[in-house]
This record gives sequence, C-alpha cells and structure tokens, in this order.
Amino acid sequence: MRTILKFAVVLACLIYTSCDSPQEINSKPQELVNHEAQNEPKGIVNHEAQNEPIDKPSKMPEFTWDTLPLYMHVRKAEAFDEREIQYLSTFPLICLEKTTGMRSYKSTEEGSIRAAEAIKKLSPNSKVLYYRNVFVHYPFYEDDKKLALVKRPFLRGQKGEKKLVRKTVEAYDLANPDLRSWWVTNVTKVLANPAIDGLFLDGNIKVLEPKYLKKDLSVDQKEEIVEGYRLMMEKTKSAIGEDKLMIANIIRARFKDSGLSYMNYFDGSYLENFEKPIAGMSREDYLAQGIEAVQKAARSGKIIAMTLGLGEQAGDKLGIDDSRKDVKALNGVQERFEYCMALFLICAEKYSYVYIHDGYDMNRNPDGSSKSKVWLKDFPEYKKALGPPKGPAIKAGYVYTREFEHLKVEVDISQQKARLQWF
Repeated sequence: MRTILKFAVVLACLIYTSCDSPQEINSKPQELVNHEAQNEPKGIVNHEAQNEPIDKPSKMPEFTWDTLPLYMHVRKAEAFDEREIQYLSTFPLICLEKTTGMRSYKSTEEGSIRAAEAIKKLSPNSKVLYYRNVFVHYPFYEDDKKLALVKRPFLRGQKGEKKLVRKTVEAYDLANPDLRSWWVTNVTKVLANPAIDGLFLDGNIKVLEPKYLKKDLSVDQKEEIVEGYRLMMEKTKSAIGEDKLMIANIIRARFKDSGLSYMNYFDGSYLENFEKPIAGMSREDYLAQGIEAVQKAARSGKIIAMTLGLGEQAGDKLGIDDSRKDVKALNGVQERFEYCMALFLICAEKYSYVYIHDGYDMNRNPDGSSKSKVWLKDFPEYKKALGPPKGPAIKAGYVYTREFEHLKVEVDISQQKARLQWF
C-alpha cells in the first residue's frame, strides 16, 4: 500500500512540477493584521508607462498562488466608509449581499452600484458581484415596486399560505413567465453598470431540492418550478451577455452529481454548508463527495468561491442554509481556521478563492463594533508565501495530503484535524 501511495505522489508531482524535499519550519502563531488601524493606499499598475499592450479586460478575476487566494462575501445596510472600501479593494472577487447600502441609498440596487464604483476607483481589476435570490423574495430592492404589476408572483401552499419560506417570507413562482421576466429585467439593468462585473445567484438549492417545501407544494408544482428555473437561467445568461459573470450557490453533495450538471449555466460556484451531511450519509462521506465535486469543477476552469464558517453549526434540519453560532473571540479559533484552510487547499485550482468567516453581516452593534470579528482583519497565514501546487491532493481513506511550493497540507476529515507545514 505504501509503495502504491508513494508512486501516486511521485506521479502527481511529475504532472505539475518537480518535487523538492521541503524543509519544515516551526513558527509561532502571529496576531491578526487589523485594517482598522491601517489605511495603506493600494498601488495601480500603469501599463502605458511600462509599454505593455492593453488587452480587452478578462471577465475572470485576477488570480495568483503567491498567497492564499481570498474571496469576500459581505452585507452592510449603511454605506461602507473609506477604510472599509480600502479593505474590500484588496480582494479579487467580492459579492455584495442583499441590503448592501440600502439605508444610505434607499435600495440594494443603488447601494451595490455605489459600493462597486468606490471599490473600482481603488482596484479596477477587482470583480464585484450583485446579489439576487432566485427563489426567496427579500423586499430590499427598488424594483419591488414593479413586482406589484405582476399577477400572482408568489407561490401559495396547498392551503393557500403565502409566506412559505421559514413561514415569514414569500417564494417566487418561477413557473410564472411574467415573474421570470421581472427578475431577469432587474439583474440585466443593474449589470449594465460597468462597475458590476457579474451576478451572484442564491436560493438554487431551495428550488432543486425535492424535499424543500414538500408539505406545501404538490409534485407537479415543484416540477413546474424547476422547469421555470431552467428557463430563467437560460434567459439570464443570454440577457446579461458573455462579458458578465454568473456565480451560483449550487455545488452540494446532497445531489447525485453534486450539482455539477447545472454548472453549464454558470461560470462558477459559491460554496456554503460544505461539511453538514444530509440524512443517510455520514459526515465523512458527504464531505468527501463534496470535495471530489469541487475538485472536478475547479479543474475544469470554473470559479470556486468557498466559504467556511469558524462558528459551530446550528439549526436548519435540511442543511440548506449555513446557520452558525456566534464567535465570541478569535483567540480560540486557530485549530478550526487551519482545518478550514486545509479543506480549501486540497480542492483549489486556478480561480479558486476562500473566505473563512464568522458570518456575512458587517452591520454595527450599538457600541459601534462590527457584528463580525474577522471584518477588517487578516489572519497571518494570509500573508505567508504559498506558491503553486506541486500536484493534486492525494487521498488515502479520509486523509488528504497536498504540497505547494511553500506549504505541505494534511487534513483528516474524519478527525476534523489539519496540519500545515510551512517551509
């Protein structure tokens, strides 16, 4: 068995590059970099001064293996201040969630555009995504006024119930062509702004999971909704054009093919609830299947925007939404942080990014502090040299290993432990 594993490692190394013998260096954990105390300007490369040809900008985000490739997923009802915009501009890929800037600018559409424009002034190459849910009606948008003109835009339960999502929010009737047209028109209008680089599509799992709203909707209704969803994705892709990104919350091990068959609609997948199993699957097998799916999508050139929570998982019996307990302090999360980082690195390829977080809500508490403990802060590992991978991850049971130019990763998903050896 050892001989086979050794051969697999050598072969994998040959595929990527030559394997040098790493020299392990033990280092003490460092403190987080606090951007609240810093306001360093970000330089912009002048291609004309360097006599470099200026090509048509790629719709794909910038990517490098120099350090850990990071993603940002955020919402804040008030406008971002100058320090926050500076921080956001350091990320290559950013999703501005629902409610972004709505208190300051009266709608998510305007708040998202204003934030994107501010980010682009500092970092023209950062890619900014506009958030829309394909199924759940969050009433935070200016175009909700036009929804009143659509006849029966929301689903109703078999007993006439109107608020089907968590019994508090309406769900879109995707079988209604007028509803689909309203939705596509909204995203097309916002994405016409040059500061918005693409669309983030949430709620896909609620549409496609047969068990979701099973008690409220008939089988025929559910089938009609899924077909309407397919039509809306096709129409959206055509309407926004090839120069705009479509990134969906879609890859989940709960599906037979982990959702990969839907990736034809999208340029990439966001990931959440990556570790929480569904009924009938062990946590280890569920996670292993998810890892395999992400690896396949990443190796095919799709964008991966992986989010992994530091807090303990909580709630949501179906395991669709990522609900977690609050993180009280960051001084006790290092082991969990390293495990999250390792999970990402055994999956990552070019255009893979990660956000290790304690929630997406960056609104402020009454005392002025942020609801998030990691907002405006960097873990020291984010600054360490990483370098390109020397090969794909090697799997032996539930243990994965992978080597990068400056880091060796080993992660045991059954024990939920990881070891990072920097050199």
